[in-house]
Amino acid sequence: MKKLKIFFYITFINIAILSCSNKDKELNKEAIEQSPRELYQIAMINIDQENYEEASLIFKEIIYKYPLSNEGVQSEIMLGFIEYVRMNYDDSIYKFNRIIKIYPSHKNIDYVYYMRAISYFEQISGENFDGKSNREAKKNFQELLNRFPDSEYAKDSRQKLIFIEENIAAKNMEVAIFYLKQKQYLAALGRYNKVIEEYPKSKFIPEALYRLVEIYTILGMKEEAEKAASVIVYNYPQSKWYEDSYNLINEEYYKKNKTNLGKKILNLFKKNESKE
Repeated sequence: MKKLKIFFYITFINIAILSCSNKDKELNKEAIEQSPRELYQIAMINIDQENYEEASLIFKEIIYKYPLSNEGVQSEIMLGFIEYVRMNYDDSIYKFNRIIKIYPSHKNIDYVYYMRAISYFEQISGENFDGKSNREAKKNFQELLNRFPDSEYAKDSRQKLIFIEENIAAKNMEVAIFYLKQKQYLAALGRYNKVIEEYPKSKFIPEALYRLVEIYTILGMKEEAEKAASVIVYNYPQSKWYEDSYNLINEEYYKKNKTNLGKKILNLFKKNESKE
């Protein structure tokens, strides 16, 4: 009986020791458990050092352990950034779209809109003028500006929009010149009018207008030719295309056509010449 008591006593002590040991392990684990902020800082150090694989693992750990924390959302944003840096643009766009859908009111959501637009923008090089990346980049930068006009990313977005529009206008001009050389005048007119109507601030507007004068003159559409010439006269008197337009709407042209608008344009050409 005495031996049995001793056995139970020893067993109890062992259980107590094991229990304390387990509790100590849990306490130690809690003691070394890093906060989401600490983990995020470590991940960002890895980003600075371009250790993207390690950073990605830490961001995923934060999302798993602290999904509702600010660092959890920031980690999702940074995973999108990593895909962008790796030039996995489809993946970065997917991640940014998901963040916009789930966290539309996050304090850094303007950055997410910006990075989504940039992910399209980076794919423009070598693409056709009407390609998806041109259209999507333009649409996304415009959306950012509409939603967050005072964002710190607004200025760069506006500059990139100008680049995109000039890029599209330039490629339309290339196609139009091709049609013009092939004497496909109606197709060329369509392209030049597209540039004028959709990209009115483009540097190609004076040339596009001159080409309208040129084509309309070839087609014998004198009223349309004169209207296009009048726009050049009034708005672009310093342009090289002004002089070329004068060479088309000149004294000889007026003698043949004798329209009131043609006479008015010719007089404006002469008036501007006398000023010089």
